[in-house]
Amino acid sequence: MNKPLITVIVPVYNIIEYLPRCVESICNQTYRNLEILLVDDGSTDGTDKLCDELAQKDDRIRVFHKENGGSSTARNLALTYAKGEYVGFVDSDDFIAPDMYEKLYSGIVTYGVKVAQIGRDEIDQDGKMLPNICEPPKEATVISSLEFLKELLMHRGDCSFCTKLIDKSLFPKEAFPEGRLNEDFHLLVRMLPGIGKLVSLPEQTYHVFYRIGSNSRKADKESFSRVYADCVDNADMVEVLVAQSIPTLKSVALRFAVFQRLEYLLHIPISQMTRDNGMYRNVVAYMRKNWFRAMGNPELTGKNKLYHTLFAIAPKSIRQLHAKMR
Repeated sequence: MNKPLITVIVPVYNIIEYLPRCVESICNQTYRNLEILLVDDGSTDGTDKLCDELAQKDDRIRVFHKENGGSSTARNLALTYAKGEYVGFVDSDDFIAPDMYEKLYSGIVTYGVKVAQIGRDEIDQDGKMLPNICEPPKEATVISSLEFLKELLMHRGDCSFCTKLIDKSLFPKEAFPEGRLNEDFHLLVRMLPGIGKLVSLPEQTYHVFYRIGSNSRKADKESFSRVYADCVDNADMVEVLVAQSIPTLKSVALRFAVFQRLEYLLHIPISQMTRDNGMYRNVVAYMRKNWFRAMGNPELTGKNKLYHTLFAIAPKSIRQLHAKMR
């Protein structure tokens, strides 16, 4: 029996040094029935021409060129042209093991689900393995959408679309929110009710290349990735969703909202902690308004509550002290 077509979407922008490794790892998959969509998002370093050259080497590759608009616009464009029954994503500086899509498809068939995910590891620019962001299960595990949402809110689940193979019918129109970062989390939370359940596989076959200079990894100490603000916005979205339809997760959603704001306050440059910074003011106001709720929340650790208290009282002074201690 012929296996279904899998569409692999790769947004591409000024990544000429690492794109060949990425594309080669996809072309070398043991699961052969693939189409590979490279979406050049207005590259200016020659990556656009490299995409066309790579397409000449493998007829499964299709290339789309567009004006720069961000990863979400590139992914959404590719979804409109995707012919596969299932869809996967790979970031253009990352690479994957040869059997990743074979394992993911097997997981979907074996467990009768529409989504399978697999583990990932991280490698820095010196080739050093970094600590796992998400620990993969020791054996294949089927998990419900509700359980998976809780894992995401406890920062144990993996929200990345790059580690997943997904039934294309699950994607809404204009799927990825455009003009923001941490878009995977936002879309995945919206899709979870339709997913029902998914299987999580133990192997780590997706390899993240931790590259300084990418969207959320800035070398300049004064730069501040908007991903932290987008994470706070996602936390607000979750609190509304949970309040409306999943009241059993209210304490977990509050824990997530507090944690995301602590991340924001621990990363914003001190120079940007000013009265005219509306986002900063709103974050601090939330911490003060919800202090009593947070102190009684069983999902927050003692350390979380201590940081919450300190930042609610004197956020700028605490950041200055924190910087000196580091």
